[in-house]
Amino acid sequence: MEVTDIGNKEEGKIWHRKPTPGRSVLVTVVRTAQQAKTVRFLHVAFDTTGDSFLAGDHHGNIYVFDISRNRFRLVQKTGQACTALAFTLRRTTEFLVALADYTIKCFDKDTKQLVSWMRGHEGAVSSISVHSSGRYAITTSSDTAQLWDLDTFQRKRKLNIKHSYSINFNTILSCFSDDSIFAWESDTLFCKYQLPVPDCGPRISYKAFAVARDGKSLAAGGRSNLLHLWCLESKQLVRVIQMPTQVRTVRQLEFLPDSFDGGANQTLGVLSQDGVMRFINIHTCKLLFHMGSHDDAITAVTVSPNGRHVVAIMDNGSINIYSVQSLTQELNKPPRSQVAVVSSGGADQDLSGLKVKVRSEVVQRPAKSSGRRTQVKILRPPAVSAAEDKENELPAGLNKKRLVALLKAFGEYPAKYRMFVWRSLLCLPENHAAYSSLTDKGLHSAYLTLHDKYPIKSHKLQRGLQRVLSALAHWAAIFGEVEYLPLVAFPFVKLFQNNPMLCFEVVATVIVNWCQHWFEYFPNPPLNILSMAENVLAHHDKELLQHLVDCGVTSQLYVWPLLETLFSEVLTRDEWLKLFDNIFSNHPSFLLVACVAYVVCCREPLLLCSQKQDFEYFFHHRNNLDVGAMIREAYRLMGSTPDDIHPKTLLSDFTPLTKGQYPVFNHYPEFIVEYQSREREKIRLQEMEYLRERQEVSALRADVVRRRAEEETYYAQQEMLQKAEEQRRNILAQEEEKLTQQRAKLAAMKRELKVKELQLLDATRRRFLKHQQDLRAAQIHRLDQEISRKMDLREQETAAAVQDLEVRQMELETQRKRLEQHLLKEQERVGREVEEEVEVRMRKAEREEESFTELLHSTQTNMQALEESLAEACQLGLESDWQREVADRLQQVDAEQQRKRERLAELHRQMLAQEERLADTMRDVAGSKYQNPVTGAATALDFSRHRYDFKHTNSHTFGFQTWISYFNVCFVSDERKMRLRSPFSTRGLPHRSTAGTNVVCLNSSSPSESTSTNFSLDRGRAQLDSSERELLKEITELRQKLAARAREGSSASSQSVHTLSSVSQ
Repeated sequence: MEVTDIGNKEEGKIWHRKPTPGRSVLVTVVRTAQQAKTVRFLHVAFDTTGDSFLAGDHHGNIYVFDISRNRFRLVQKTGQACTALAFTLRRTTEFLVALADYTIKCFDKDTKQLVSWMRGHEGAVSSISVHSSGRYAITTSSDTAQLWDLDTFQRKRKLNIKHSYSINFNTILSCFSDDSIFAWESDTLFCKYQLPVPDCGPRISYKAFAVARDGKSLAAGGRSNLLHLWCLESKQLVRVIQMPTQVRTVRQLEFLPDSFDGGANQTLGVLSQDGVMRFINIHTCKLLFHMGSHDDAITAVTVSPNGRHVVAIMDNGSINIYSVQSLTQELNKPPRSQVAVVSSGGADQDLSGLKVKVRSEVVQRPAKSSGRRTQVKILRPPAVSAAEDKENELPAGLNKKRLVALLKAFGEYPAKYRMFVWRSLLCLPENHAAYSSLTDKGLHSAYLTLHDKYPIKSHKLQRGLQRVLSALAHWAAIFGEVEYLPLVAFPFVKLFQNNPMLCFEVVATVIVNWCQHWFEYFPNPPLNILSMAENVLAHHDKELLQHLVDCGVTSQLYVWPLLETLFSEVLTRDEWLKLFDNIFSNHPSFLLVACVAYVVCCREPLLLCSQKQDFEYFFHHRNNLDVGAMIREAYRLMGSTPDDIHPKTLLSDFTPLTKGQYPVFNHYPEFIVEYQSREREKIRLQEMEYLRERQEVSALRADVVRRRAEEETYYAQQEMLQKAEEQRRNILAQEEEKLTQQRAKLAAMKRELKVKELQLLDATRRRFLKHQQDLRAAQIHRLDQEISRKMDLREQETAAAVQDLEVRQMELETQRKRLEQHLLKEQERVGREVEEEVEVRMRKAEREEESFTELLHSTQTNMQALEESLAEACQLGLESDWQREVADRLQQVDAEQQRKRERLAELHRQMLAQEERLADTMRDVAGSKYQNPVTGAATALDFSRHRYDFKHTNSHTFGFQTWISYFNVCFVSDERKMRLRSPFSTRGLPHRSTAGTNVVCLNSSSPSESTSTNFSLDRGRAQLDSSERELLKEITELRQKLAARAREGSSASSQSVHTLSSVSQ
């Protein structure tokens, strides 16, 4: 067994060596991917011819295997596993494939293009059944079946059924879950009938179906070893077949077609769960043969429509291609001889009645002999009888004498067995290898254009005729030159169109035996054969022959048309089959005698014809003729014709084709055929050269016409371009003129817009300056209000300080009343001196305060003058020199203010130093004893005077601060004096106070109250200084801003003046 690994090849040969005849498995096809991993084949499907089939693997690759041509090729890569395959019958190149995504796609195997994409199933599609017309298809999934129109690829109906099967004669069979089977019209979906569910016996639960080709029988099987055989005409269950005990479940059923059973298939293949396919005869219920085994199990089987091959998908994922002829070879052999002939020994005795033939009832394949053989003793009859029996014995156990007797009794063979009888009568060798070698040479060059001379509507029939004629031409060269060979072969091609090898062998056998001596006068008609027919006609009907001679009609007109067409033009199909039943059953000379019988039977109408055209028409068209009478006349002529003119004496007996290789055919003038072949080849080459030159001339002519048209088009385009260019130039000139005018207008508008823009800018600048002036005036007003507010706040703080002093004074008065008794005279004296000194110093301090106030007022007056001048300068905006002078003056004022600030800071530091010395002195005085209060008061007074003198030496600008410091020192010294006198104080001392002054008597001894008063005065002084510094800082910032705005205004005005001057120019 040859194994072919297709691997990743896209095309190649199926087998590399021709299969040995008699071997059941022709080849095993496997596919291995990378790393020697086997890719499983899942489904296969044959086309309508049965010569090629599709195969889909687990990776989604679809291959086409052509068994007749020994080729395979990859036609599609779907990318996902296929679940069902089927060919569309109407378009032979298209096929349907169901994929794992629940969709069905239609591809073309030649162009590899996607034709359509059908969706609608919600589960995996398990089977695709196509109607015999190729218009409809049924796809079945686990829950539904859908009917599709393959012309439009649209869904027509959705059926909720368990199984569905499409058969011929516009009928759809559907099975439901209760095993009920319904038949529907495929066009209208009208229910035709229902098969009754069997009442008796176990329930099978149908899973597999098969329908015979004639649509009359239905086989169903399921989860049992029982098969139900239905007759669809009577709608009855006709037989229940029980399979062997090894069968528990039926997976698949397939009928095995036969070319000679007329579609009433008798052999049924049953695939069971054990992986074995058993073929049985449904009438005799006998097991014929089987495929597969437990070790090499089968998962799916597909049978070719012509019944020649069976393709099985094995459990390991490979494909086995079986030859049905090899599988049935043992069945077709004649049974062993079980005939014993008993003879009495007399040589002259008739032995025919002593024959007894016992038929064997065993139809299974005979087992091998074990070494012992049954001895059959045969008493041989005379040699003549043996030779006669041998001559009458035919293949397949038939006897020619009995067939001839049957033919004479019924006039024809049964239509059901006619092909089988013909095969037996002609002893066809069925040389598959030899025929394959002829077909591998391809189409013969003489028949490449056969369809032009003989147009046939059916493409299948046309290809079959071309194939048979090409094989004949490759077998013998003369058959490529014979013009009437298509007329001879066409009836047989039409009859054996599903089996081209048988057709070839039948035609070859007819040519070898019934066309003897036809080609000796090639290319002229066979005059010797026509003379034989004319001699027979002259012997039996001289009057008719004389009439034909008188009319100038020869045998080439009334015999040769019948021979070269083998009566196919003048007889119907049934008449032709009946005639050839008799021709094949008799001597080859019967064909010539049949031609004479046809002429004799048509004697009356031929005698009425006188024109040559009438005779030509008569022998090329059908006429009213009784074929049975013609055949009887032929038998009469065969028996009554003398031997000297009988064609039987001139023609050889029937000789079948040899087995293995076909015989050499050379009964023709080879030099003429070779000359004609050379001439034909020469003519073909000349014709090809002529066609090539004609094509070149046509191409040149077309090129000249094209170039001329292109040239004319080019010149027309150039002329149009010139006109368009001139037109565009005129348009451009007009546009440029318009553009110049628009530019002038635009320039004028720009000038006007510029002037308006400058005017708006000037108005905006003026408005902005006015706005800035208003802002500055409002800011100055706010500053004035802030100064007034701060002055009011200072006065309020001073009044608060005075109120605090009055409160303190009240407290001191209460203390003084307690100490009046202790101070007496010393306090009065010291008090008077202190009061006088204080009055003098207060007057000086008031003068200094007045001078400070005047100085401050003058400063404010100067500031207001400077601000007014600065505002005037900003308003004018054109006096840059004056602005610089104002800026210089402001800088001088700022410098002077800065010097004053530095001087004030220096004086402040000196004052702090003096205060520290005074504090040290007060600590020293506090440490002295309370022995001499007057001395202590004098000491305090001296210190006070010393501080006053120090303050007096400073600038009178700080009179107010000096007075405050002096007041604090006196207050502290008196307080300490009172503390010193407190141990010696007595009650009842007089109390004096100076009226009209804000200074209270400093005879209080409370240190906490004096400290609070001192803090209050210091806080007021600090606030006054800080407010003064803030005021000066704001004035400085205001001056700087006014100077900057003045500079900006001057620059802007100068620019505007320059712009106005340029515009005016």
